[in-house]
Amino acid sequence: MVEQTKTRLVTGPFNRVEGDLEVRLDVVGHQVERAWVNAPLFRGIERVLEGRTPMDALVIAPRICGICSVSQSHAAALALGGVMGMVPTHNGQLATNLILATENLADHLTHFHLFFMPDFARPDYEGQPWHPRAYERFAALRGSAVRSILQTRALALHVMGILAGHWPHTLAIQPGGLSRGVEKQECTRLLGILGGVRAALEESLFGTRLEDVAALSAPQDLRHWRDKQNGSDFGLFLQIARDLALQHSGRSYDRFLSFGAYPGFESDPRQRHWCSGIFESGAVRALNIQEVREDHTFSHMAQAPQPLPPFEGTTEPHMREDVSYTWCKAPRMAGLPCETGALARQLMAGQPLVRALVADHGGNVLSRVVARLVEVARLVPLMEQWVRALRPGAPWCHAQPGTVPDGRAIGMTEAARGALGHWLCVEKGLISRYQIIAPTTWNFSPRDSAGVEGPLEYALRGAPVKEGEQTPLSVQHIVRSFDPCMACTVH
Repeated sequence: MVEQTKTRLVTGPFNRVEGDLEVRLDVVGHQVERAWVNAPLFRGIERVLEGRTPMDALVIAPRICGICSVSQSHAAALALGGVMGMVPTHNGQLATNLILATENLADHLTHFHLFFMPDFARPDYEGQPWHPRAYERFAALRGSAVRSILQTRALALHVMGILAGHWPHTLAIQPGGLSRGVEKQECTRLLGILGGVRAALEESLFGTRLEDVAALSAPQDLRHWRDKQNGSDFGLFLQIARDLALQHSGRSYDRFLSFGAYPGFESDPRQRHWCSGIFESGAVRALNIQEVREDHTFSHMAQAPQPLPPFEGTTEPHMREDVSYTWCKAPRMAGLPCETGALARQLMAGQPLVRALVADHGGNVLSRVVARLVEVARLVPLMEQWVRALRPGAPWCHAQPGTVPDGRAIGMTEAARGALGHWLCVEKGLISRYQIIAPTTWNFSPRDSAGVEGPLEYALRGAPVKEGEQTPLSVQHIVRSFDPCMACTVH
């Protein structure tokens, strides 16, 4: 038996990825045998927050990232609200949900049109029957879909302007609600904006009503959609996914985590519109946030004697080049790696198509992208409902105390890319500890002390590598299916 040659590839930095990313691959027999994912940029935001007045978190934490700053602001406000014993007003919670949903919607549209689909417009796929259409729609910087989605995205962000004043890095979200309110005529304007967004998405992305997409319930529904040839970008993606067998690409552990998206209001603000929990083997179990630990074994961090809960965790840079290979820590839930994102959210929300796709082939490139697009279709009608439920003239924010009391709390929300948590400790009126675990920290984590790979590292196993490829296309599709935000990953 001839032993196959092992080749080491270092791929990166990746283009069309937020932040810096490098992936080291061991390739054997034209397949990835093992992968090491490196977040090469240290940020130190957690250290910056220590010793500051607690409310400074509302100013500093959103600066972690320029494309998902609202989710960081929301998590910080929730953590502060937990310490203060405060929940937002009815209007404040609805408006906060609208602001967060707007950012998540914009992120999903950006990912699909600008980050993910341009890969299929490359010359590598010339000869495929769908390539001319993919090139016309998604060629980087000049595709017709690229131009139109930027206009739709800009229209959606007018919601942010009305409710939050500006984007990114708004200061409108507060522990007690929203810092400003809107009148009845502005609510009418919000509905007009969302109507324009709906029309644009129904015309080109889906080719039908958003409710029709949200109602998809089985894999055969996707096949019927694909075969209808309705000229939609969603249909084009489904053709590409069939020809490239994307349902067999990038499968990870099939263990999914969601902190729950869009808090409720009035009856029980602790409840989420899309619930929290762990989804695994077709079953849902309740989330126990006390089971979260961070492992530093392969991170450029001072090594702890054991994985620590974030309330006891530290961010002390320490290069151990003989062992560590990334600035990203390794978060684990009850000792296990978890995948997070739109796929996890829609699984927890019980969306039947997404659950059926995962039952058939697990979490993979196809199911991640479909879940993201189905979420878009579900989100816009939900936002319209929230606007109609606003009560102009009612309070938008509770009065907040002049000082934040000592204590500790966790702010948990869902960014576009998944579960985001802020762990805040206040002692003697100042922040004594602030730890952040972002979605990409979960998905792009390194190995832990047991040698267990993070979700992306595991998902890259078996990815095909063609002769002469230095940054394999299959690897790029898998990486982008997670929609990484490396700027949020390390602090």
